[in-house]
Amino acid sequence: METLADILSAAGEILLDSSPYVLFGLFVSGLLHAFLDPRSIARHLGRGRIGSVVKAAALGVPLPLCSCGVLPAAVSLRAQGATRGATTAFLISTPETGADSIAVSWALLDPLMTVARPVAAFFTATAAGIAENFLGGRDPGRAPAEAPAAPGDELPPRPGAAAGPARRLGRGLSYAARELWGDLAPWFFLGVFLAGVVMGLMPEDFFERHIGSGLPAMLLLLAAGLPLYVCATASTPLAAALILKGVSPGAALVFLLAGPATNLATITVLLATLGKRATAVYLAAIVTCSLLFGTLVDLLYEGLGISARAGIGAMAEGIGPEARLAAAAVLLLLSIPPLVRLAAAAGRSLIGFASRRRGAAGPAPAPRCACALGCGEHAAGRAPGKPRP
Repeated sequence: METLADILSAAGEILLDSSPYVLFGLFVSGLLHAFLDPRSIARHLGRGRIGSVVKAAALGVPLPLCSCGVLPAAVSLRAQGATRGATTAFLISTPETGADSIAVSWALLDPLMTVARPVAAFFTATAAGIAENFLGGRDPGRAPAEAPAAPGDELPPRPGAAAGPARRLGRGLSYAARELWGDLAPWFFLGVFLAGVVMGLMPEDFFERHIGSGLPAMLLLLAAGLPLYVCATASTPLAAALILKGVSPGAALVFLLAGPATNLATITVLLATLGKRATAVYLAAIVTCSLLFGTLVDLLYEGLGISARAGIGAMAEGIGPEARLAAAAVLLLLSIPPLVRLAAAAGRSLIGFASRRRGAAGPAPAPRCACALGCGEHAAGRAPGKPRP
């Protein structure tokens, strides 16, 4: 019981520190959703081998989409004429960072990591997109030169786009509080709980004694992050806990870059949408750039004489305990509907699984007749169509 209390206490502290910044990130995300027209985005991503990639990488940095949520958006942009490189860049920079995860990074990490994370995401996405446009060969998804498409013209206007600013703001904030946080809440609380487990169970020098720093730690966290689904916001408290237990800031950055941008679902969609070569470029760019920026960040901390461990959570101390408690209460209230839906879905899955198990162990099903409808009337000794007694 004492161990469980330590885990919950550590998780509670992380929740209190991060809640004001999560709410701020959701507010900014609502603004982006309300006033950023998807047609204007698509219009800029279909021309140029370099310009389209840079624009896609820059546009993806603030957008609050996770690695699964970004897939339909990227597929839609690709269908509207975005270059293969621009699509790749958008797929990398968008899940690796966002307005919400930047705000949480400020709360739980330190200013240097808060800046390094989106900068690394932007350059990783740009390098991958340019490599794809120059090494990927002819792009079969592009419109022919003699009949250039106008990317974004076919996209329907967002519902309510013609409404006034106040109404659009209200709809954007409603989207952030319901749809966006509904997708993020389960993963965020999972990340907070895992961070509590790391804080409560592992000794302070665990990673220094057993794994070390530098490239071995980076490769370990890279291997852990590549196949798993870890959204950018949920990975932040876990990265903070790892740093406190001895992981170097560069290794933590590798996890923050590789985890959100890759998982088995993303790789499957990439193979179907962009092909094997583009998928290989995508993964190679993430692996190479993650290790490169992780090494640079470690050198930067060492050169500046900054302790990443000492800076963890320092920025959250500027907010009073009453404000942090109120923000945590608001965040928990917003989390009730998605968590209830998740619990209901899990319950339905368990009931369905139990029903299938009972059916497999129970009596054989009644024989069905051979008619096209399989109505079972013949097997019951009645003529088809006759009413039941």
